[in-house]
Amino acid sequence: MSDTIKFQCELTTTNPLAPLEFEILLNDKSVFKNEHITGLCQIMFDIEDKDDNHVLQFKMSGKTTDHTKIDDQGNIVSDAILQISNITIDEIILDQLLPNSATYEHDFNGTKNTVSEKFYGQMGCNGSVKLSFTTPFYLWLLEIM
Repeated sequence: MSDTIKFQCELTTTNPLAPLEFEILLNDKSVFKNEHITGLCQIMFDIEDKDDNHVLQFKMSGKTTDHTKIDDQGNIVSDAILQISNITIDEIILDQLLPNSATYEHDFNGTKNTVSEKFYGQMGCNGSVKLSFTTPFYLWLLEIM
């Protein structure tokens, strides 16, 4: 039996009535899926800590133009956004490292070309966040710091 490291995060929404879907994939295998985020979700799962490459992916879907309210001047009045926070691996908080390590790809819900942006903990458009890392985890952490 190999050693494992624990992944944890918290997921919440700015609009519990909006049916936003969220899925986490680890190396293209689903490890968490919720078809309607209505409140705070605590997510945790184990990752093998052997010599390997990994891709962690957060996927949001189900957002439509009805989820965003815009006033007469074109300003967003309210929106449905997923917030992912307290992202940890082996109890090490990664939130501060993610903008330089993870990418958020989306196409503004089909209204513009696909962009790849830094990830700051919020998903406001259907798309995916990808974080590539290697294990043993602590060696990867030392390399990116």
